[in-house]
Amino acid sequence: MKLFNREFSKISEAALVLGFFTLLSQVLGIFRDRFLAGHIGAGTTLDIYYAAFRIPDLLFTFGAALVSVSILMPFLKTQLGKSHKEGKRFLNEIFTVFFLSISILALLAWILMPHIVVQLFSGFSSEELDQTIILSRIMLLSPIILGVSNLFATITQSFKKFFVYAIAPVFYNIGIILGIVVLYPIFGIEGLGYGVILGALMHMGIQLPVVIGQGLRPSLTRNIDWSHVGVVVGHSLPRTITLSMSKIVFLVFVSIASTLASGTISVFNLSYNLQSVPLAIIGVSYSVAAFPVLVEYFNKENFEEFMAHVMVPIRQIVFWSLPVISLFVVLRAQIVRVILGTGNFDWSDTRLTAASLALFIISVIAQSIILLLIRAYYASGRTWKPLWITLGSSAVTIGCAYLFIYLYADIPGIQDFFESLLRIKGVSGSNVIMLSLAYSVGMFINLGLLLFVFKKDFKYVGGYGIKKSFWQSFSTSILMGVIAYSMLQLTDPLFSQETVFGVFGHGFVSGCVALIIGFFVLYFIRNEEIRLLIRALRKKIWKTSISSYEDM
Repeated sequence: MKLFNREFSKISEAALVLGFFTLLSQVLGIFRDRFLAGHIGAGTTLDIYYAAFRIPDLLFTFGAALVSVSILMPFLKTQLGKSHKEGKRFLNEIFTVFFLSISILALLAWILMPHIVVQLFSGFSSEELDQTIILSRIMLLSPIILGVSNLFATITQSFKKFFVYAIAPVFYNIGIILGIVVLYPIFGIEGLGYGVILGALMHMGIQLPVVIGQGLRPSLTRNIDWSHVGVVVGHSLPRTITLSMSKIVFLVFVSIASTLASGTISVFNLSYNLQSVPLAIIGVSYSVAAFPVLVEYFNKENFEEFMAHVMVPIRQIVFWSLPVISLFVVLRAQIVRVILGTGNFDWSDTRLTAASLALFIISVIAQSIILLLIRAYYASGRTWKPLWITLGSSAVTIGCAYLFIYLYADIPGIQDFFESLLRIKGVSGSNVIMLSLAYSVGMFINLGLLLFVFKKDFKYVGGYGIKKSFWQSFSTSILMGVIAYSMLQLTDPLFSQETVFGVFGHGFVSGCVALIIGFFVLYFIRNEEIRLLIRALRKKIWKTSISSYEDM
């Protein structure tokens, strides 16, 4: 229980803690998707569930940006620096404004839901639209609850209580799983919505003891200093629009998918969720762990350390992402079959999801670096630049989605190329892969623009070893991919492809051999990231308190 109040000051160690529990959360997320696939299958019901999820998720992005960790933390630290009382007063003001605003927005969304759903999901039948409306209305509670939980997360991160922050998503997924396994058989599709609400309550509740322990439990107040709120809104508005654009892009993609074959929304979401596992473990962990330190160094005007704590995590993100991409592409069929290939999730669903995953996973490196760079902008108080870049790249991404779907349908050569490349010849609904491709193309465009502007805004020189680490990781990743593919062919007769254990063993052995050889290659060429990993694993990270860049 001491871990609930343990402070983690070093980025690499905080990232390991966050990474471990993010991995645990993602493992539960995998079970969540397996239960969804097995109990429901990639069909109409699951399409409705994912479609209904999008509207409350967008509302959460609009409303909860006010209580975002990356926006509130610098202000909270400033107020706490004055006195504990001022910090508590600031939290009460933000909590009051947020709670009233998000409640009003949720009520308006509840009233307008029939009109919104009809416009967004024109491919649904009248019965499917009715079910989507009911489920969306149930889920409208989640933005309110998760918004309060976000406010709690600002407190836990401000005091570097990364353990309790990291474990909250674990409980969120547990709640959703209970909804699938326990509530869905009782209440039908509405039970899935109840599970989301249960998960949100658990996400908030696990952080409450630490918040109370710090004496910062927020409450409603009539005494609001609107200058505080105005400054926060001024900073959060561009971030809100920035985040909202990514949600709007995803909503447009789901809307497009609703006009395609039944199950397309399910395949798109399930493959996206699978690529989100390495994204969360690598990209989210490093960006979350780096943010409080970036805020601290920027406030102290220590720009050398600020840049070091941006560039070194970028180097590490690049290094870890490339092997993951390589192995996911090679082992995609085994990954999907083991995780989702059960019950009502048939072989065609598996092949389409694996193909979509391959096109999603290539952008994990771009998505991870984007998360870190945007947090660097937020730590410095420059919130408008990411907005303009996101607006432009989002428009291009949506345009790519429509263009790719059109080209895939009208030019047989393009369809033949992708179907042959991804082994989905003759599978109905294969045009879903164009949505995944458009998303990845959009992410790389976003990254390119962001890097170009970042280099101008934060003048820096080399010396962080990014190029060296990239080439070491890239060449080793290619080798690992070749080894994994060769092992799949070599060990195919040894494993039954008719059982989940056979498929798992086939992919696991092939992946492990590739990883072991890749590890020793990097070790013998004295790769810095491998040395850091070995050094970190030798320590009891919860007893270490080092924060200087030289010790990273």
